[in-house]
Amino acid sequence: MDQRIRRIYAPMSESGFYILLCLQIPNHGYGIARQVKEMTGGEISIGAGTMYGTLSKMENDGLIVFYGEEDKRKLYVITELGQEVLETELKRIERLYLNSKG
Repeated sequence: MDQRIRRIYAPMSESGFYILLCLQIPNHGYGIARQVKEMTGGEISIGAGTMYGTLSKMENDGLIVFYGEEDKRKLYVITELGQEVLETELKRIERLYLNSKG
C-alpha cells in the first residue's frame, strides 16, 4: 500500500470501515446502509451523502470497483488494495483492544 493511500485511510472513519467490510461481496449503497444498520443494531446509520461520496472516493483510489448493476443500482466490490486497507484497519483495532486490556 503506498503512502498516499495509507495517509488517507489510516486510521479509517467508521463509515469507511463498514463500507469496505460490506463490500467483501458485491453490494450497492442502499444495501450497504441497510447491512450496516443491521450489523450495528441501528447504532450506525450512513447517510446518502456520506455513502455515495465515500464510494466515489474509494473507487477513484482503487479500493473498490464497479461490479455491475442491479435494478438500476450500481454494485461495487472490494479490490485487493481495499482488502489490504481493511486488514490494516482490523489489525489496528485489534491492537487497540488488546492494549486496553492491560
